[in-house]
Amino acid sequence: MKIKILGTGTSQGVPVIACNCKVCQSTDPNDKRLRTSALIEIQGVNIVIDAGPDFRQQMLREKVNDIDAILITHEHRDHIAGLDDVRAFNFMNQKPVDIYAETRVQEAIKSNFSYSFSDKKYPGTPQIHFHDLVNETFELKGIKITPIRAYHYKLPVFGFRIGDFTYLTDLNYISEEEKQKLHGTKYLVIDALRKQKHISHYSLSEAVSLIRELSPKRAYITHISHQMGLHHEVNEELPREISLAYDGLRFEV
Repeated sequence: MKIKILGTGTSQGVPVIACNCKVCQSTDPNDKRLRTSALIEIQGVNIVIDAGPDFRQQMLREKVNDIDAILITHEHRDHIAGLDDVRAFNFMNQKPVDIYAETRVQEAIKSNFSYSFSDKKYPGTPQIHFHDLVNETFELKGIKITPIRAYHYKLPVFGFRIGDFTYLTDLNYISEEEKQKLHGTKYLVIDALRKQKHISHYSLSEAVSLIRELSPKRAYITHISHQMGLHHEVNEELPREISLAYDGLRFEV
């Protein structure tokens, strides 16, 4: 299984155009972050997690010609706004794109992209085929995927485990029962917005604490705001088995 981290950033914080902080002005490419997303390549199947505003740019950068499914963690715009651009895959492959999302999230997508679901569609609008996502393990083209229920403040969100890989973003609470699904994970990608405590995201110390509890072989931090600090400086503060992810990071599980 090959993992590509498409984006590690967030819409949270001050826009770069208005910010003179050292992160926003950094020349280190690891400090330049598109919105959070990942691509999983397994047994010839391409699975994307979330499709934010930078989805098109991420697909072009990685030269992705086909996707078998998009798993949606939750309905916030920085995780669904790029769904309009699935139309390129519709055109190339002459089929809808399969979207896995819980019912509440499907309704939000329908509201945001109502032109794709109208009775009289304009030609060329995105073609989406929904699959109901519930808190039960399911198979996608023979790939076993386990949703993990977590909370983004009070909003229910899903993380996902595929084999020895687990991806958790936009959360600051996970129950002990759901944590049981994480045990044995060897590679973990997890949300930490900044060092300071936040109302709906793990802080860096909170994420590190959960990582130590789960004890994966390797852990990467994602959904990073500019408030976190410089990539190389923060990495020097972290244990060897934990590091900030960066856009374009690749590893095999």
